Amino acid sequence: MRVATWNINSIRARTDRAVAFLERSGIDVLALQETKCKDEQFPHEAFEALGYEVAHVGYSQWNGVAVVSRVGIEDVEIGFPGMPTWGDPAAAEARAIGVTAGGVRVWSLYVPNGRAIDDPHYAYKLDWLARLRDAAAGWLAADPDAQVALVGDWNIAPLDTDVWDPAWFAGRTHVTPAERDAFAAIGHAGYTEVSREHLPAEHTYTYWDYQQLRFPKNKGMRIDLTYASPALAARVTGVTIVRDERKGKGASDHVPVVLDLAEDA
Repeated sequence: MRVATWNINSIRARTDRAVAFLERSGIDVLALQETKCKDEQFPHEAFEALGYEVAHVGYSQWNGVAVVSRVGIEDVEIGFPGMPTWGDPAAAEARAIGVTAGGVRVWSLYVPNGRAIDDPHYAYKLDWLARLRDAAAGWLAADPDAQVALVGDWNIAPLDTDVWDPAWFAGRTHVTPAERDAFAAIGHAGYTEVSREHLPAEHTYTYWDYQQLRFPKNKGMRIDLTYASPALAARVTGVTIVRDERKGKGASDHVPVVLDLAEDA
């Protein structure tokens, strides 16, 4: 079984690329983030024509998360328990969707950006991560053998070598101790960041800004990450960062991260 996560940066703009990726990669389950569309605007037909089912949540041209699967979709859950709200009036954003696909509980997550350290959005980001940690710990407490994948765009670079220049990021979001601690707390709750375990090489990135030739200069960030519960981590046989998806016309600024899973024992 192959599970992938990809911040697609507008599914309507990149439907053809997503479909082509599925056709050539043998992906069974694809978690998408930043779909940037309402539910009725999501291009269901393009995926269904390939034999994939779709679960999506999107309320506007911002955010939006989805899971597409050719091994079934069951028990769709919009938002995790305790997920905080944002805005005026406060409301839950389209940042988390969970489904059971092929026996795996897959969560597609788009963690808030944080914007700036002195911005209320930064506090919201930390609260969002803390609530996710509590929910994730609860799932394992209820079932230690649960197969859970927490995948997506975390908007956090856990290590200095996950950014092209730590000095450039000084005083900015994504690299602060509080964000890194919040990310690490998911690991302390019992999960393993399997992309790091299988691809430990430094300066291995998943995101490159469109500006200032960041991709050709390899000035990137590693922020698309994959936490797995113990039972699922034991099944991971390999991880691939599909760097070539950043190339060519109409590419997203993120690339897919693919998990290869052995058959469930």
